[in-house]
Amino acid sequence: MAELDNLYKAVILEHFKHPRNKGLLNDATYKTHRIKNPSCGDDITIQSKVENHQIVDCRFEGVGCSICLASASVLTEIAIGKETSDAKKVADNYLKMIRNEAFDESIDLEEAEVFSGVKVFPARIKCASIAWQAFLKTVFDEDEKQ
Repeated sequence: MAELDNLYKAVILEHFKHPRNKGLLNDATYKTHRIKNPSCGDDITIQSKVENHQIVDCRFEGVGCSICLASASVLTEIAIGKETSDAKKVADNYLKMIRNEAFDESIDLEEAEVFSGVKVFPARIKCASIAWQAFLKTVFDEDEKQ
């Protein structure tokens, strides 16, 4: 179990130190949504581009803790190339997982699975979720159900 925890920590640290798809584009074909967490200072903006029901790009910008920024980085890698319906299933399932709610283990969360331990730290759940909530807003123009 300790080896798995160390692997999870390593993945989070890698995405925090070397974030993927960081930086927003000045392009009107992208939808953008920003969420701030006033309790801890996390501030994330997600930008997504959808063509023919497929996510062709997903980017982020922001400041925050390692969990928040790593979660945004992992999200962008998972989302790019997915059909919107599949991306929604992954995002909804991820949010259930980190909240310790029943979720569908048959849906592959890919690297996002490393955030499963967040559920035992209630104060960090928001850190791990705001990028995903913003993503749902950019792609589906809906607020994630809490």
